[in-house]
Amino acid sequence: MFLTKLWSSNIFLSEIGIWVFSFCSGRYVQFAKQLNSCNFGVYAMDWIGHGGSDGLHGYVPSLDHVVADTGAFLEKIKSENPGVPCFLFGHSTGGAVVLKAASYPHIEEMVEGIVLTSPALRVKPAHPIVVAVAPIFSLVAPKFQFKGANKKGIPVSRDPAALLAKYSDPLVYTGPIRVRTGHEILRISSHLMRNFKTVTVPFFVLHGTADTVTDPIASQDLYNEAASKFKDIKLYDGFLHDLLFEPEREDIGQDIINWMEKKLMWP
Repeated sequence: MFLTKLWSSNIFLSEIGIWVFSFCSGRYVQFAKQLNSCNFGVYAMDWIGHGGSDGLHGYVPSLDHVVADTGAFLEKIKSENPGVPCFLFGHSTGGAVVLKAASYPHIEEMVEGIVLTSPALRVKPAHPIVVAVAPIFSLVAPKFQFKGANKKGIPVSRDPAALLAKYSDPLVYTGPIRVRTGHEILRISSHLMRNFKTVTVPFFVLHGTADTVTDPIASQDLYNEAASKFKDIKLYDGFLHDLLFEPEREDIGQDIINWMEKKLMWP
């Protein structure tokens, strides 16, 4: 159901970063290498319908299934690396998946913390009609592509080369959103917004203030309302949606590494 990858420059891993991507994990090779240079091993997972995984491209029948796959993936990695601290990462809708997964006690207890970049916590549909028709059409025509919600070409990075690479990569779905997938994104984000106060997992949320895909104010709300004892937020002024593909990507990656190292030293 999903594709796994491992990037590691060491035989023995003192830490393991486990990363879940909302699109294609192969895009994150450079960040994986940055993690490796700081002795973090990296495992990656592509969702069903995304990247190199099975299924119709861009079609996610249930994000609850993705949450369950995330838990199973994490259990597999933990069993292969007993006693090694793990972090779970998600970007955009992947951030929403990770946050929901960590709401389950058996998953929360397996991780040192979670890292969320530009999480889909409050999502504004490309067209208002999506909200009205999604619940019905997601049942009768779940794979239908809503042409008014085509996100191809939306500026998600201030780096022209990164934009070109994303929108020319056949493994990255950038076509019109499928009705069921859109409905699932709206459903999970709504659930999370209602339950911020119940969040107890340690987390670091990062968001660009100029993001037009997901709402940075929702990330601030998560930080303000969550019950987590160990939590941090960083808002990057003027940055767009794909933070790890912005021109300052190495600095952002270092912010994430610094947070994980700080968490490992926390009593």
